[in-house]
Amino acid sequence: MATITETAHAFFEACEAGKGWAACAEYCTPDATFSAQSEPLADVKTLSAYCDWMKGLFGPIPDGRYDLKSFATDNVRNNVSAYAVFHGTNTGAGGPPPTGKAVATDYVYVMQFTGDKISHMTKIWHSGLALQQLGWA
Repeated sequence: MATITETAHAFFEACEAGKGWAACAEYCTPDATFSAQSEPLADVKTLSAYCDWMKGLFGPIPDGRYDLKSFATDNVRNNVSAYAVFHGTNTGAGGPPPTGKAVATDYVYVMQFTGDKISHMTKIWHSGLALQQLGWA
């Protein structure tokens, strides 16, 4: 059986590569929830919807990638936190018209576990600055 650290890392890699819920579901409870205090994600309430939102982000930002800065497990609280910087350039279709502008935006995932599966994830992200960098706001 994988540890919560290993499960969280596998989930993180799949989600951040834009593979969508189909690739992320095995690491999560079927009804896993999602929250973020971020305007673009205000209506996203399930982890499956968030994973598919990330997949969709690779339309307008086809070169999207992350730089993982920290990865920590809190065994007492049964969660794993990942801090990373998302990088990419708006050159693709599927969102606002391409601006050719780049983004480098900090974010944190806090993945809460129930047993050996992620049951809730909170994303901590200042979307306003990211949207400004991309020329979308």
